[in-house]
Amino acid sequence: MLNTTDIATLRRLEEALWIAETRFDASYMNEIFAPDFFEVGRSGRVWSRDQLLNKSAPSIDAVLPLPSFAVREITPDVVQVTYVSQVTYDGTVEYGRRSSIWSRADTKAGWQLRFHQGTPFAPESN
Repeated sequence: MLNTTDIATLRRLEEALWIAETRFDASYMNEIFAPDFFEVGRSGRVWSRDQLLNKSAPSIDAVLPLPSFAVREITPDVVQVTYVSQVTYDGTVEYGRRSSIWSRADTKAGWQLRFHQGTPFAPESN
């Protein structure tokens, strides 16, 4: 059963993906991404673990704390995190419904990201 510490840790880990200093720190992300991690991006493109470990950007302009953040326990060691992303790209705010699968791990963070998906939406179509 998840406790408040687990939920706070998962929030911190998920939000770290939206902060350039942690998101583009290859050593940090190497620990966070599970060996079989992959992502389906907002565009529908599939990203491998290695592709994302070698990706960088100057900054990320995302709203934090993540709106509509929720954690759903699948098993005692696997959870689904969902939230809404609100990110500004080239002066335009884009919204996405996000879903991540995290599993408990014997790492410093205590969790590893196994899968992530983003689906674009317009706020009027909640």
